[in-house]
Amino acid sequence: MRARRSVRPGRPLAGLLLAAALALTGCSAGGEDSAAGGSAADAAKEAASQADGRGGGAYRGDAGGAKAPAPQKLTTGHIIRTASLTVQVDSVPKALDAARADAEGAGGYVGNETTTRDEDGRERTRVVLRVPVERYDGVLAGLEGAGKLLERSAKAEDVTDQVVDVESRIKSQRASVARVRALMEQATKLSDVVTLEGELSSRQAELEALLARQASLKDRTTLATITLSLTETPVRESEREDDPGFLDALAGGWHAFVTMLRWLAVALGAVLPFAAVAALLVLLWLRVVRPRRPGGSAGAGISAGTDGQG
Repeated sequence: MRARRSVRPGRPLAGLLLAAALALTGCSAGGEDSAAGGSAADAAKEAASQADGRGGGAYRGDAGGAKAPAPQKLTTGHIIRTASLTVQVDSVPKALDAARADAEGAGGYVGNETTTRDEDGRERTRVVLRVPVERYDGVLAGLEGAGKLLERSAKAEDVTDQVVDVESRIKSQRASVARVRALMEQATKLSDVVTLEGELSSRQAELEALLARQASLKDRTTLATITLSLTETPVRESEREDDPGFLDALAGGWHAFVTMLRWLAVALGAVLPFAAVAALLVLLWLRVVRPRRPGGSAGAGISAGTDGQG
């Protein structure tokens, strides 16, 4: 009986040891499952990143969007500013030289320029000025004060979203190009090399297009565009405002006299053919028709005898 009692306390101890071993085994299994899950997640991320350049870029953009508000820092500088002015000045060449000096003094330059002249001899010039955005307001105010402002329009377009999108796509496309090049180094079959070369060429072309668009956006957001139209003041309007003097009256009278003579000459020229025909008819009547009439000679003799008796 004592031997049986000595054995019984050992069984519970063995059970406890077995339960502890099972618990440790379960923990290790859970750790292995979590590690396997982590490795699977990493493999999925790697597969997603290697699937396509744009797809990987979108995934990284979603993952890194919660880190820091980097796009918000660009909201103050990515605005395209444009303006159009029409100014009436006394001298277009002088005003154009002043506009060039203002643009170049502000750190900008002069773009396209077109000059025309109308029938009255007045010049009209259209010039495009590019100035830094920080000097935009000052240059615009100076151009408005060069003469009489006839028309003004200004526009501001926020392209921050476009700039951020292009930068993100450039980053993703560069990573995609790098992955394709890495695969080309590992390729051994000729067919694989040809396929990867075609893929690399298309992705590089897309990357160059994105870089060109980025440069265009940078140029348009760092330099404002001002289209200036200059026209000269009409001279005849100022002359009409003056009161007429003696010379003006004399010139007007002489013009009226000459006009009257011209109209008289025109009237005389119109009547002269009819007067010539009437004179010819009277001459024929007196020289030809009247002497041949029957009572013309007798009447003449009777009148002559009457005059002799008397």
